[in-house]
Amino acid sequence: MTRMVTRHLVLSFLPLALGFAAGWWFGTQQQGCAGLVGPLFAAKCTRVQMQYQLWFQIAGTALGGFLAAGIGIWLERRRTRRSATPAANAEPAP
Repeated sequence: MTRMVTRHLVLSFLPLALGFAAGWWFGTQQQGCAGLVGPLFAAKCTRVQMQYQLWFQIAGTALGGFLAAGIGIWLERRRTRRSATPAANAEPAP
């Protein structure tokens, strides 16, 4: 029971973790806006940079959702195959 609950909790936090990781990665890879475009356009660059970071975070969350769904489907199919295999091999009662 606790193993199943732990598996579901890990799968449910996977999109959140990937979204945070994508946003953090984008934030660490970008330089400051003043160094990129100069002090005149730095204010506008900051808004665009935040928008791109949000897009990266949304894309990471979507990717995590698809990944969690795929892993969940795979685990469920594996579980049902394991539980169905002994019943198929069992001999019929006389």
